[in-house]
Amino acid sequence: MAVDLLLGLQWGDEGKGKIVDVLTSKYNIIARFQGGPNAGHTLVFNGKKHVLHTIPSGIFHEEATNLVGNGVVIDPVIFKKELDKLEEQGVDYRKSLLISRKAHIILPTHRLLDAASEASKGKAKIGSTLKGIGPTYMDKTGRNGLRVGDLELSNWKEKYRALADKHEAMIDFYNAEIQYDLAELETEFFEAVTVLKSLKFIDSEEYVYQAQKSGKTILAEGAQGSLLDIDFGTYPFVTSSNTTAAGACTGLGIAPNQIGEVFGIFKAYTTRVGSGPFPTELFDEDGATMAKIGQEFGATTGRARRCGWLDLVALKYACQVNGVTQLMMMKADVLSGFKTLKVATAYTYQGETIEHLPYNIEPENVTPIYKEFKGWSEDLTAMGDTSNLPEALNEYIAFLEKELEIPITIVSVGPDRKQTIFR
Repeated sequence: MAVDLLLGLQWGDEGKGKIVDVLTSKYNIIARFQGGPNAGHTLVFNGKKHVLHTIPSGIFHEEATNLVGNGVVIDPVIFKKELDKLEEQGVDYRKSLLISRKAHIILPTHRLLDAASEASKGKAKIGSTLKGIGPTYMDKTGRNGLRVGDLELSNWKEKYRALADKHEAMIDFYNAEIQYDLAELETEFFEAVTVLKSLKFIDSEEYVYQAQKSGKTILAEGAQGSLLDIDFGTYPFVTSSNTTAAGACTGLGIAPNQIGEVFGIFKAYTTRVGSGPFPTELFDEDGATMAKIGQEFGATTGRARRCGWLDLVALKYACQVNGVTQLMMMKADVLSGFKTLKVATAYTYQGETIEHLPYNIEPENVTPIYKEFKGWSEDLTAMGDTSNLPEALNEYIAFLEKELEIPITIVSVGPDRKQTIFR
């Protein structure tokens, strides 16, 4: 049975958590394949808002198995807080949550290293979430990392100590003025590790293979967005993992020929958190209105998101890199009330008009070329069928489908799982 993928196509925050939650009833297994607690997947149902960081977004469905794959990095402290919240809500996660032994662990000193590194950069900082993600992936590729499977070994604390001591020497090297009490951080960390060890650890690539063989349906859930991919994103203002479809293969041990549908999630406009180029960013009233109506604040960091018009050049690029087969447009309701909408269909780049994403999209190199569309004023949030949608929105959707050559199969008109229109 092929594995379906669900990915963000912009700079993250597209609404992946909601769509995973909506689609979960069709799948036996929901598997996270990369990222860590820098992700913030927001789900709204029964009038309540739920934010997940590391745990897959299918956890609220009793029938689904939720797997944290080998490509994910886990902070036991944040993980424990997520589990505590699930417990408060009566979710029996112990029977449905599985952890890959090959997933790497974020140490307290990884977070300190992250803070020291970012502080040392001054104005050149990249906008890290300071969750220790980058340093953990650096240890992974440097072959120094501590993995979940190590927690089952008798000498794991010695391994921990050696790595933490190495990190402290590195923190001193940065000469950044950060205050910390490692003993206090370690007390919390070791308590959280005890909780983590109470969960079921598995050899996840074998588990996924056998699940496929037995005909189980699997949805691989990505974190962040394609434009934050370490290889194909707007480097160096990116995350530390492969957020594109290729990352699902390495982050779960799935063979490339076993990928089925690739669901691409995008907002009807564009947002970005933190530093980095953003060609269609708005600094006017339209941008402020998008931010206000869309409640554009990071689910993990609380930072205000930058807002702008839809960038079709970047969206085409993301669809191409991922092999997207179905598109899902989020937050269409936020654009209600704009008299005119704009879509960037090309760039002026070094004196030429181009329709592909170039190597550098810093503002001095790129000027977006816009196509204008008539807006709509109707409130979409109570609409439940395509027949209700305003003509101007249908024209906007039809244009995007024609340009991207991919069907838009879902239009989201609000944060609740019920505010989802299937096309």
